[in-house]
Amino acid sequence: MKLKILIPNVFYTDIRVGLRLFVECLGCAIIYQELESADPFCVVGRDGVKLHLIQSEEYAMKDRPELRIETDDIEALYTHIRDKHPDMLHPNLPEITLRDWNAKEFALLDESHVCVVVQQWV
Repeated sequence: MKLKILIPNVFYTDIRVGLRLFVECLGCAIIYQELESADPFCVVGRDGVKLHLIQSEEYAMKDRPELRIETDDIEALYTHIRDKHPDMLHPNLPEITLRDWNAKEFALLDESHVCVVVQQWV
């Protein structure tokens, strides 16, 4: 038996904020959606990464997560985001930086303060 993938739930007051970060900025596809329902929900994914985006004001107020996504070409992803979505770059880590733990990283921050750190191990 093996564990295959971790799929986090990310809660938003307005699910469109999450779609902008994960679909428009990071290039995830919408795998499943109930965006027009009373409780908007969707599954997004790309390259084996999956997330559940859920519109829930109650839970969005309780949790603003920091997520990490590992990539195999941080420079290409960074260049794409810098050129198309520079407003999504986190002010505390807006450029690729080699960290003490031997990973290159930059970070994204959406308007609801969900943070995504993109990293590539050296």
